[in-house]
Amino acid sequence: MSSAVAEKIQKLKIEKNALILAHYYEEGDIQDIADHVGDSFYLAKMGQKAQQDVILLAGVVFMAESVKILNPKKTVLVPDLGAGCSLVKGSPFGKYLDWRNKHPDGIAVTYINSSAQVKSISDVIVTSSNAAQIIEAIPKERKILFGPDQHLGKFLSKQVGREFVLWPGACEVHVLFNAKRLHSMMLDNPTARVIAHPECDESVLKMAHVIGSTSKLIEEVQKNASTKFIVATETGIFHQMKKLRPDVELIQAPVADQNCLCNNCPYMKMNTMEKIARALETLKPKISFDEPLRAKAQISLDRMMAITAGQSVTWPEKFDFSLHL
Repeated sequence: MSSAVAEKIQKLKIEKNALILAHYYEEGDIQDIADHVGDSFYLAKMGQKAQQDVILLAGVVFMAESVKILNPKKTVLVPDLGAGCSLVKGSPFGKYLDWRNKHPDGIAVTYINSSAQVKSISDVIVTSSNAAQIIEAIPKERKILFGPDQHLGKFLSKQVGREFVLWPGACEVHVLFNAKRLHSMMLDNPTARVIAHPECDESVLKMAHVIGSTSKLIEEVQKNASTKFIVATETGIFHQMKKLRPDVELIQAPVADQNCLCNNCPYMKMNTMEKIARALETLKPKISFDEPLRAKAQISLDRMMAITAGQSVTWPEKFDFSLHL
């Protein structure tokens, strides 16, 4: 990393009265210049509470959209508008709406890895770190629709003991972890503790000692006495793990293709220090919405925030798209 670029970012941060948020999957140099580093739920909370005029989110675009929905008066920037998400791409609004309309009596629980438009027709948003708590707050007699990540949905369904209607989406990085090669790796490393993100396929999750959000996996490495971990999630997470436990050996869980560096999210890695400096300098690219869309999307995010804060919420009896027009 160029120290000159890092110094420029620090000066621009003061000049623009900006806050920098970064996800655990970003490169280490980006994490190191951020004011807050965390998972998608933590970043949404930090963005909602931010007092600065400008918030730059180094992650993927849906994360910045969530911050803009929750804190609309702030200028919210991303380093690269192309930093998308396979889950967002795999759940286009029109098709998600058709699916939603087929189950008007259900509660639509939508993973935060979704567009603002999809959030606007959802009843509540969840992240991997708070999903179980939120689902437990839904009345037992209500049908649950869960999207767009089917693997997280299957994991949660077993965890809370409830049937879900699942949207058939998946994260293009996490589904590539290979159970057969992981089994061989575990035989070669019998003392290693396997930790995995719930977006992985069920065949991989069955082998994991711990399944959890990025923040939970980091906490496991920090607190567990083991000195060797096999990690089934995106490689950027190693940076914080190594800072907290420099003594541990971290082994990336294998994918099917031995020649493929598929453990990196191509969208997260689109962000660079140079792009962050340019965004702060120009105040572009900027996240913006029409106010009606933003206000509708905020309802589902507000329910998430309320439930995780221990507050009760009311649930709509039926979905009626005419109310969203």
